[in-house]
Amino acid sequence: MLAQAAAASQAPAFKGYQPTEDEWEALHIAAWLHDCGKVTTPEYVVDKATKLETLNDRIHEIRTRFEVLKRDAWIDYWQGVAQGADEQPLADLREASLAALDEDFAFIARCNLGSEAMAEEDLQRLRSLAQRTWSRTLDDRLGVSWEENRRQARTPAPILPVNEPLLADKPEHLFERAESELIPAENPWGFKLDVPRYKYNRGELYNLSIARGTLTREERYIINHHMVQTIMMLSHLPFPGHLDSVAEIAGGHHEKMDGSGYPKRLKREEMSLPARMMAIADIFEALTAADRPYKKAKSLSEALNIMATMSHEAHIDPELFALFINEGVYMQYALRFLDPQQIDSVDSASLLHKAGLTA
Repeated sequence: MLAQAAAASQAPAFKGYQPTEDEWEALHIAAWLHDCGKVTTPEYVVDKATKLETLNDRIHEIRTRFEVLKRDAWIDYWQGVAQGADEQPLADLREASLAALDEDFAFIARCNLGSEAMAEEDLQRLRSLAQRTWSRTLDDRLGVSWEENRRQARTPAPILPVNEPLLADKPEHLFERAESELIPAENPWGFKLDVPRYKYNRGELYNLSIARGTLTREERYIINHHMVQTIMMLSHLPFPGHLDSVAEIAGGHHEKMDGSGYPKRLKREEMSLPARMMAIADIFEALTAADRPYKKAKSLSEALNIMATMSHEAHIDPELFALFINEGVYMQYALRFLDPQQIDSVDSASLLHKAGLTA
């Protein structure tokens, strides 16, 4: 839709854009294949809806520890009664302990959702809660995989029972990255990547402390790496000559106009017009999609306001964003693919002003 609007436009930025039949075919194929590299991305990372989610949500493990501490509060109460202490102060202390544990778990559960940015005071509270301990009496090295046992072997087995942090960052939470997975700095594709030291960091406090969203730095790298895989896959396919541009068009939709994107850190002038179109289409579809477990679909006005900010910050092509708005491409798409409840009023003039495209 955006390419059709550009081809029909008389604006100076698009006047020379008149795709041939072969170029339309290349754009069509690139659009279908733009995320083909995601077949290599673990599904739980792509769909990670909470900070502690892996194949299961580990908030359940933490809830169980809180249940243990609540049982301990009752045990302390009954032991005090059995020893002849005054019952009322013991009951008051028990109820205060139970209420505090309920409140602390509710706070950790909210942190796990990742729906809001973490304030510094929230991070401090998390770190404080992590220092509280619970007593483990069972060997946690029994019944687990040989790989986990190998990671656990980095530290000596403790003598049981052992007091452990309520929120743990353990050595076995760190997964080493295989040398074979590293891409040399000098590579034929021009990838420029900041590679985290570890492949995964499953630390509980580490994950709960994610400042925004649900992904750790390690998981964000894995998500970003799907573009590397897309480009590598497409560059190895034996496309006929008129489809040589497919990899370039498909592989640029996470680049930013200021050169801060990935995987090649390309700037606007280093990208073709169709590749810059793909970025706008991909972002708009992602913001308004209703099938993502890690977020709710945005309304039309919410999505476009986010994109206006991205245009102003040189993340997406401003001239293409103006075309997207002025030619009503967003509404053309919305009427076909969005839930009617998502389609709200849009102030085009305000959006263009926010994007820095009008005075």
